[in-house]
Amino acid sequence: MTNHLLWVVGAFIVALGLLIVVHELGHFAAARLCNVKILRFSLGFGRPLWLRRWGRDGTEWAVAAFPLGGYVKMLDEREAPVAAAELDRAFNRQSLVRRSFIVLAGPLANLLLAVILYWLLFMVGVAEPRPIFAAPPAGTLAAAAGVGVGETAQNVAGTPVATWSELRWEVLRHALDRRTVVLATRDAAGQLHEYPLALGSLDADALEQDILPVLGLILQRPDLPAVIGRVLEGSPAARAGLQPGDRVLAIGGKPVGGWHDLALAIRNASAGELLVEFERDGRRDTLTVVPERVVERGASVARIGIAAGQTAELYSGAMTVVRYGPWAGLSRAVAQTWDTAVLSLRMIGRMVVGELSLKNVSGPVTIADYAGQSARLGGEHYLRFLALISISLGVLNLLPIPVLDGGHLMYYLIEFIKGGPLTERVMEIGQQIGLTLLALLMGLALYNDINRLISG
Repeated sequence: MTNHLLWVVGAFIVALGLLIVVHELGHFAAARLCNVKILRFSLGFGRPLWLRRWGRDGTEWAVAAFPLGGYVKMLDEREAPVAAAELDRAFNRQSLVRRSFIVLAGPLANLLLAVILYWLLFMVGVAEPRPIFAAPPAGTLAAAAGVGVGETAQNVAGTPVATWSELRWEVLRHALDRRTVVLATRDAAGQLHEYPLALGSLDADALEQDILPVLGLILQRPDLPAVIGRVLEGSPAARAGLQPGDRVLAIGGKPVGGWHDLALAIRNASAGELLVEFERDGRRDTLTVVPERVVERGASVARIGIAAGQTAELYSGAMTVVRYGPWAGLSRAVAQTWDTAVLSLRMIGRMVVGELSLKNVSGPVTIADYAGQSARLGGEHYLRFLALISISLGVLNLLPIPVLDGGHLMYYLIEFIKGGPLTERVMEIGQQIGLTLLALLMGLALYNDINRLISG
């Protein structure tokens, strides 16, 4: 448990620090380009725990006590008197275009970070499951449409899909539009099939889960034996004494036939000790493992920290490596970042109008847990997590809420339309409204976090 907590805290601190620094560096770089004097660059809010002066302007670089955020403080007549010689370097004296550029640069920096991370992943190559279907459960849309076992998805509404994650993405995009889409597949004989899926019949709860199983689109997995290929360091399995090469025979007294049975038995295990019967070097033995609970797509599940032995023979037909050259990878990374940002905005819009539950708002506890889980799964998963959170941070800051970057941009738009800035009183009221909305949002996120931990 201690090791898991260290992974969670460490991965969360690295992610939070990186994303905040990148965001504030966006503001910093834009201000420097516009020759605005920067007084302080702070990671965190409140009293500085560490402070140094550096640079031509003697800028203060600080790490403050409250870490959930940061700021770049610029020379501004609205906050303190400015010497006549430096008036041209004050933020408030800049043109509307320059002020907008400086404010917009923070969220853009987060989106740029996501592009870079996706670009690296696409160039290195990402191994992902091919979209091959298992038998759809009875009563689902896929079963009603007649999707066959072993068929491979080719496209969704004409958009090609090569991996399981691409299939999920395309289906989710169309599900938000409540459309009926055509899923094209190819069977083992090479014959093409088309299946209409009435996504408009899905309720709001379906959009808050992994949408593919809801539709009955189940990934066909290789028939792996229940042999442990890897034991995560410091995990419950490692502490209990399980080792790579152990063949698991039974969980909680119930026999397991393969890795899929083993994974389900662990995932659905109740709290407390779990009896594991296994075979090692031809000898049978038993031991007890205390699983750790993690939140996965809103549900509390058990894990013990083991992975299957992934042989090339078993996975050659089930996996594909997504890899691009530098230019194609960059184009794909930009498209991925754009699509994710747009989808995030659409999901926020659905929550605002009540079409999606506010339970989807996650706070620092859930984000920290996801950070720890992704870091333990490996660098590829952690980089994907960082890219997704960076996009979320960029999109959140663009919302037209006073005190956020989007709120300032909203003020500047009004200033452009009316031909002059808003009054101090109007901006003060806006700040109060913005702070209240943020406080409510943070309270809701923390409530959801606590509720997930308590109720699972």
